[in-house]
Amino acid sequence: MPATGRRRIWVLSGPNLNLLGTREPEIYGRATLAEIERGLVEEAASAGAELSCFQSNEEGALVTWVQQARDRADGLIVNFGGYSHTSVALRDALLAVPVPAIEVHLSNPHAREPFRHVMMTAAACRGAICGLGPAGYSLALRALLAPPAVLAVLAVLDRPEVGAHAANPAPAKEGHTP
Repeated sequence: MPATGRRRIWVLSGPNLNLLGTREPEIYGRATLAEIERGLVEEAASAGAELSCFQSNEEGALVTWVQQARDRADGLIVNFGGYSHTSVALRDALLAVPVPAIEVHLSNPHAREPFRHVMMTAAACRGAICGLGPAGYSLALRALLAPPAVLAVLAVLDRPEVGAHAANPAPAKEGHTP
């Protein structure tokens, strides 16, 4: 945490997100990236946090920002756009940096073309929020700003032996006993 005691959250936006508001508004909505970012900056400030936003259409620049977050940010909200489905480099960068990240997608990739169903980078994040439009960014910010005790519980739930599969084991198949 910075000397000021304020949490620092970075929002990293990938290719084509600079076109929000005009690019396929029936899928992504009419809000521009600037409008989404402005709302997040205000929400973070009212919660006593600092929020910085970065956008690039270049994969290498996004990797560099993830790496720089190691010493400069307390949390990441990421929407790598199309790179979410293809970038091993971004996935590896997220795994290499001990900063919690939440991936956000305005649309629901799982309800779209099959090639969008695989989200390589989401598996390296604490969580993913999809299909809720700009509200997904606000939810991600709230999760990252949650009290440390809540985050500690979430970290424990991330462990495979404790998480959702342990709490909710698959039901036994009919005719079989566990």
